[in-house]
Amino acid sequence: MLPEYKEYERGVATWLNASLGPVVYRYLSTLEKELSGNSLQIMQSSGETIAAAKASRTAVNLLLSGPAGGLTALHALGLQTGTSRFISFDMGGTSTDVALLDGAPVTTNEGTIAELPVGVPMVDMHTIGAGGGSIAALDTGGMLQVGPRSAGAVPGPVCYGQGGTQVTVTDAHVVLGRIDPSSTLAGGLTLDSAAALEALERLGAAMGVDAKTAAEGVLAVANEQIAAAIRLISVNRGYNPQDFTLTSFGGAGGLHVCALAEAMNMTRALVPIHGGVLSALGMIVAQPGRQLSRTATALLSDLTDAEIENGLAELEAQGRAELTAEGAQGPLAAKSSVDLRYKGQSYTLNVPWHSRAQAKQAFVALHRQRFGYDHDTELELVNLRSAVTAQGVELVLPRADSENTNRSTKSAANRVHSTHPASLAATYGSGAYPSIRREALDEHEREGPLVIIELAATTFVAPGWCAKRDAIGNIELRKR
Repeated sequence: MLPEYKEYERGVATWLNASLGPVVYRYLSTLEKELSGNSLQIMQSSGETIAAAKASRTAVNLLLSGPAGGLTALHALGLQTGTSRFISFDMGGTSTDVALLDGAPVTTNEGTIAELPVGVPMVDMHTIGAGGGSIAALDTGGMLQVGPRSAGAVPGPVCYGQGGTQVTVTDAHVVLGRIDPSSTLAGGLTLDSAAALEALERLGAAMGVDAKTAAEGVLAVANEQIAAAIRLISVNRGYNPQDFTLTSFGGAGGLHVCALAEAMNMTRALVPIHGGVLSALGMIVAQPGRQLSRTATALLSDLTDAEIENGLAELEAQGRAELTAEGAQGPLAAKSSVDLRYKGQSYTLNVPWHSRAQAKQAFVALHRQRFGYDHDTELELVNLRSAVTAQGVELVLPRADSENTNRSTKSAANRVHSTHPASLAATYGSGAYPSIRREALDEHEREGPLVIIELAATTFVAPGWCAKRDAIGNIELRKR
């Protein structure tokens, strides 16, 4: 499963694959029968797809397939918008996945899942237990905690009216007027704002504050947890967040994007079109591919360029053969890289392969960026890697031409109304945020505070921020 050194990681990968394989095989076999006559591709954690028959034998490579889909779609959107550097966070009901894209999604072979080191290729992200359904409660010391426990979909947040009693992040948004309780959600679900208010009042009483202050505290704690994760994948690795565009997706991401941008001193953000289902979009446009590796430990100076290239060529040939056998169409592309380290180190850094001299130069620069220093020490080659990809589906989104938007629909969507029901407005004053449908946005900036509503997500434009729609329907946010 993992032809690399480090026996523990190899053992974990083998154990996970043996555990998941039979379950994945049964599911995919049934699915293929239902889709008789159609080719079924499965998303991998690395951001490429693999034939279903092969996927069931390498189930360990599917663990982060959902988040990988979102990053793949974001990369494709970036190619259309001319933006290549993103810090993204995918916020759903239970957790938030944070990642950095510097031209393309970054992959790693040192990821962890449930504190287990999993050495297979996967998108490089950091996951925390803070999502829309994360439970907010006081710990034994009286400190407010948000997550990692979640209310899940059932019973879900208190405002779902399905028997939930514990305050969640979503309940805090409802009480603060950032989610319109009068709207009908997907599946016909209506929100019980009065129940959410009552739950926040109970939490506030335990904290010695009112419900509004308690709700603000819940969001502040959740936002700081996500901001800490963003610092981990950016600042701690030598990147300046201000050089990137903060991007949110997932159903809950747009509610937090402005607050997180401010926490990171970022002045621009993007909420992609179809952000609530961006991972699904990414799976559609992902390229079929293989990421292959093998250990080849030796001092870099003891090898020739030709010896290294021969090993890389063998991996590339294997990848090309597997993709061809799956019926990959069009030309195949391959990228070679190597894992290097200073002699005596236990960790490695991956750099592109062109020659030993260029690999050494790239390693020294990356080590200095990541750790702030470099050594005058010999380099060791540890692993050879080859990524082979076929052509995927090109993402071409139609231009969001405001002149072609149905005028009556746009007019109705553009009406401003309060996002607070009367019971909350009586408690906190008018509480009115301008609230519009996403399709009503155009190329002209609208100033916050503003709530932008769509079927699969909600975006809160905070005071001091402006929002507009770009040519393909993304929401562009700018701090004034």
